[in-house]
Amino acid sequence: MAALQGRLALVTGASRGIGAAVAHRLAAEGAHVIAVARTQGALEELDDAVRTSGGAATLVPLDLRDFDTIDHMGGALHERFQKLDVLVACAGVLGSLSPMGHIDPKLWREVFDVNVTANYRLIRSLDPLLQRSDSGRAVFVTCAAARDLAPFWGAYGASKAALEAMVRIYAAEVAKTALKVNLVDPGPVRTRLRAEAFPGEDRAALKAPEDVTEIFMRLAAADCPHHGKIVSA
Repeated sequence: MAALQGRLALVTGASRGIGAAVAHRLAAEGAHVIAVARTQGALEELDDAVRTSGGAATLVPLDLRDFDTIDHMGGALHERFQKLDVLVACAGVLGSLSPMGHIDPKLWREVFDVNVTANYRLIRSLDPLLQRSDSGRAVFVTCAAARDLAPFWGAYGASKAALEAMVRIYAAEVAKTALKVNLVDPGPVRTRLRAEAFPGEDRAALKAPEDVTEIFMRLAAADCPHHGKIVSA
């Protein structure tokens, strides 16, 4: 039997990069995947790939800055599925690399809206469903920029630092439940966000998104031993 047979998993940022790779891997391992992303066409391509490999997916075209829709998503999932077993929050934006004082306020807000506030709203909306699972798992994607404090990475680094703090606080709050909450630092991966940050980099030397899915599978598993950790891929 597939490792995640019968499990329900929601993945954000599922239209490309790590999110798409994780969604496909979860489906291949038997999970029914709820794929969330802004781009309808890319979601349909994911759905075709999942179905070709014998998996199943539900597509949710959604801009994560639409917080009211995130709030309603929990209720809709409860009505249809009654619970959620796995949340994998992969969606993220870089913003721009520039001196702190030069960052446009609109861009700062967008980075925090997607990288921090959307994940808070996902926790708020989906925690009751994750608690209904006998082994709920929540996994969030972070980055070394949260800890390196490198110049010119102000918006992205600060947003990932805030995400790490928020997720670890959440983990502490649910420590006495069956729900396990962790963060993954995948390292350098061949994604669009990475290309935006390092345009001159040799992309062929980087890991492909498919190469980092194994750690997500371990953290999604019912026997996952980790809780409140930042785990490297």
